Amino acid sequence: MPLKSAGSAAPASAADLFTPKLVTVLREGYSLANLRADAVAGLTVAIVALPLSMAIAIASGATPAQGLYTAIIGGFFVSLLGGSRFQIGGPAGAFIVLVAGTVHQHGMDGLILATILAGVILTGVGVLRLGTYIKFIPYPVTVGFTAGIAVIIFASQVRDLLGLTLTVPEPGPLLDKLPVLWRGLPSVNGAALALSAGTVGVIALVSRFLPRWPGMLIAVAGAALATGVLNLPVETIGTRFGGIPQGVPLPA
Repeated sequence: MPLKSAGSAAPASAADLFTPKLVTVLREGYSLANLRADAVAGLTVAIVALPLSMAIAIASGATPAQGLYTAIIGGFFVSLLGGSRFQIGGPAGAFIVLVAGTVHQHGMDGLILATILAGVILTGVGVLRLGTYIKFIPYPVTVGFTAGIAVIIFASQVRDLLGLTLTVPEPGPLLDKLPVLWRGLPSVNGAALALSAGTVGVIALVSRFLPRWPGMLIAVAGAALATGVLNLPVETIGTRFGGIPQGVPLPA
């Protein structure tokens, strides 16, 4: 097929835009070397997504099992239907605020409906090519949005980070939450605080000095081992949520 210069390249057709990259790659040829490289990359992403998906699910008001299944199913379909040769499909911390608010107000059924509607809206945006107008969004708005999400996520995890015992249910809105957390500070659990600080420290150190190692998985495994061996008085996934199912859930 003759090559075209960048200046004379024709705009991509609708068929090209919505053809999954997997189909294109298979047409071009997929070697054993590609398979090995993709297998290693997939294993790396899975190791990182394992603790991350559970943490995001808990922060969003769902169970760890739901986080794992969502990461598996979402990652599979993103890879199957995605449009990029190099991509990672997995849980995103920015959605915690949206998911938590939806679950709190409308339950899991409302979250499922919201997810379907979001897919429909994004499909419409893609068909109409409205993504071009994203460039007009002011950059400070994006930075402020991201910073606000970070503050809300951090505040939602302070109780578990410090092992606080609250005398009243923890409110959802940030401004209502802060005074409740402040009054609970005298009940700080030293073991929970030490585990939290150690986990953050391990992740930071591994990322700095051993960037190829799965820092999050090492931190989670080390904290779990320390909790079991030392019999630390802290909540675990099992004590709060029960055991994680050993197999894939089947429709009732």
